[in-house]
Amino acid sequence: MMSNPELRSFLRTLRARIRPSEVGLPERPSVAGVIRRVPGLRREEVAQLAMVSVDYYARLEQGRARHVSEPVLAAVADALRMNDTERQYFNALVTPRRKQNEAAPNCHRLRPSVHRVLSAFSDTPAFVLGKGTSVLAMNQLARALMFDIDAVPVDERNLARWVFLNPEAKERYVDWESTACEMAAVLRADCGANSTDKTLGTLVAELMMESADFRRIWSAHRVYECTHGTKEFRHPVVGPLHLDYEGLDLPGTPDQRIFTYSAAEGSPSEEALKMLAMWSTDGLRLRAGLGRPHDPRE
Repeated sequence: MMSNPELRSFLRTLRARIRPSEVGLPERPSVAGVIRRVPGLRREEVAQLAMVSVDYYARLEQGRARHVSEPVLAAVADALRMNDTERQYFNALVTPRRKQNEAAPNCHRLRPSVHRVLSAFSDTPAFVLGKGTSVLAMNQLARALMFDIDAVPVDERNLARWVFLNPEAKERYVDWESTACEMAAVLRADCGANSTDKTLGTLVAELMMESADFRRIWSAHRVYECTHGTKEFRHPVVGPLHLDYEGLDLPGTPDQRIFTYSAAEGSPSEEALKMLAMWSTDGLRLRAGLGRPHDPRE
């Protein structure tokens, strides 16, 4: 294995987040007079926990270890308390597959039936994300809630790009920081699983150049999936919305996932979604950004 700066940075970041006392090790070394100079775990402490030699772990972290076995990968992942997505990312960094996913030319195309499903969600914002948070399709209500995909050039339709480079995103998400961290974590996981994908590399390079926020968040090396949770929106027309989201993998289509937003029954957010649906049906009003909807309760 050749030197791998990303692997080195990733493992160092994971070491730094774990206090020795959390894994049953003393905060101070047993050798008198030696002061801990690094936050979190040292290499030798990770090696001890993973039951490998210090030299071997050092070579692994530097990307110089060859033919790393699955048990060793699992032991290091356990020692560093990796979540499932971090484990997959770690494995991909250590043993990258050759020509990953290059034989999937239709990964950015949706079946017609998926478009029909999106349209059927008339009272639910729904959209499909592809590899690297690319936005493949949005229904009318999702466009009204977030942004109009038709107004964005095809090669720029990407949720991470919108979150980090469009000032409107900071106004739309109540907790923009959390959403931005999620976008970076998902994007990093996809980069690990598709290390030969030039499009992903270009996207990361663009965000690194254009967004100081992205550079700051990316340096934290977070890696996790976002398949469900809650989002709070601040919509300029219908006001605040507290919505739950679910992400479901589309069968037979790798790297495609459909997301839906919903509100609790009887909640103010449910009423706000109804108002947004009424307002968004008027395409001219939506594009002009004018007018307010009639309250459906009237």
